[in-house]
Amino acid sequence: MAQPFTASVPHRLGRAEATRRLQAGLSTVRTRFARHVTLVEETWTGDHLEFQIVVLGQKAAGTLDVAEEAVHLSVELPFLLNLMAQKAKALIHKEGQLLLEKK
Repeated sequence: MAQPFTASVPHRLGRAEATRRLQAGLSTVRTRFARHVTLVEETWTGDHLEFQIVVLGQKAAGTLDVAEEAVHLSVELPFLLNLMAQKAKALIHKEGQLLLEKK
């Protein structure tokens, strides 16, 4: 049974700039984690992303919502992937902050 994994990354960019950086940065993330994660579908509607991924052979679906001061990630993960994601939450937060750093 799928379990929700959520994470939020604060930023000071505003909604439009954060969305632009995330859209541009997803290709880098795709390349960097290609051995483990395959992005099957990606649909942006304004500042909302719906996606489907395959992680280590397991399918998952989620959303990414860009707010004025934070990005909110929610993914429905199979049990084992959820356990791994909880352990990787700090890495997810760090990578998100790197994408959203004010430059």
